[in-house]
Amino acid sequence: MGETGLKVAAGMGRLGTETAFEVLARAKALEAQGRSIINLGIGQPDFSTPGHIVEAAVKALADGHHGYTPAQGIPELRRAISIDLHRRHGVTVDPVQVLVVPGGKVTMFFAISMFGEPGAEIIYPNPGFPIYESVIRYTGATAVPLPLREATGFALTAEDVLARITPRTRLLILNSPANPTGGVVPRAEIDKLVAGLAHHPHVAVMSDEIYGEMLYDGAEHVSLLTYPELADRLILLDGFSKTYAMTGWRLGYGVWPKALLPLAERLAVNSHSCVNAAAQWAGIAALEGPRAPARQMVDAFAERRGRIVAALNRLPGVSCVTPGGAFYVFPNITGTGMDSRTLQARLLDEAGIATIAGTSFGAEGEGYLRLSYAASLEAIDEAMGRFGEFLARNTR
Repeated sequence: MGETGLKVAAGMGRLGTETAFEVLARAKALEAQGRSIINLGIGQPDFSTPGHIVEAAVKALADGHHGYTPAQGIPELRRAISIDLHRRHGVTVDPVQVLVVPGGKVTMFFAISMFGEPGAEIIYPNPGFPIYESVIRYTGATAVPLPLREATGFALTAEDVLARITPRTRLLILNSPANPTGGVVPRAEIDKLVAGLAHHPHVAVMSDEIYGEMLYDGAEHVSLLTYPELADRLILLDGFSKTYAMTGWRLGYGVWPKALLPLAERLAVNSHSCVNAAAQWAGIAALEGPRAPARQMVDAFAERRGRIVAALNRLPGVSCVTPGGAFYVFPNITGTGMDSRTLQARLLDEAGIATIAGTSFGAEGEGYLRLSYAASLEAIDEAMGRFGEFLARNTR
């Protein structure tokens, strides 16, 4: 390890990163130099956490909720999560199966760690959230990419998934609505996939549904929880960051099969002990409080989505399919003559627009950029104007 002579574990060399945070740091550094930067890179709602949620956390602190909580989470929050899942999906989830964790990444880290080891295979979406591939490689397992194509709206097909399953497959990772593409998997494909998985009972499934309440144009979110035939091998990942604009609160949860829950709880005890007490009471307020703030945020995102998609499709060398969910667009930039990383760097340095290269989400993301439309209409309009001026200077 350089000049120190320290020898770290080989797995550290296989651990990747999340480029959005690197781009954010670079953007902040440029702003500190006096540059005007429009950040369409970070996946974070630009809305404040609703007031009733903040008030619940303040009250919890005033009421003396300062100590450790159960490793699984406080019973009141786990019950509230169970009720919310029934409200949204019509399913009955035993609160005992809920493990509250500090952010959605923890559930994926636990699930991948539980099934990943040398000789194992884990299937993950590509382009997809970069931490999937990073943690798979860290465990020593073989990362098996599931290519997502623009032609299908970046939605998986059951046939593609099932064709990649082997006797060595331990875990299948699904994400709908998806980061970075905004793709939403239709019910018909999920039905086919679940039917096909009946022939592969050795494969666990982790369904990342963190964007499940961010959908547009009548798109339907089909939760894997609604398929009882998967109950003994399904891990649901969900949380509060996106729906309730609570990214900095670090509050998420997993729903685990009862056979796996003791292992997940043991990982929790060994890693983070428990989740911040006041944040958990805030989570209860989020689930039990008024739904209007979440609906208003999604309505605002819908308007911004329309604005940014139309603007991107007017740019030379750029085309963009309309995403069905989340708050990202994934435009095709092959017509600009630049690769994804080059365009990402030049847009930031020369035009003051922070974006994320498609290759930050896997090799299949080459030829694309991810832009977040969790920004004001004014910021989107200004960014698209700068993008157009940049392309006018740099393309024929």
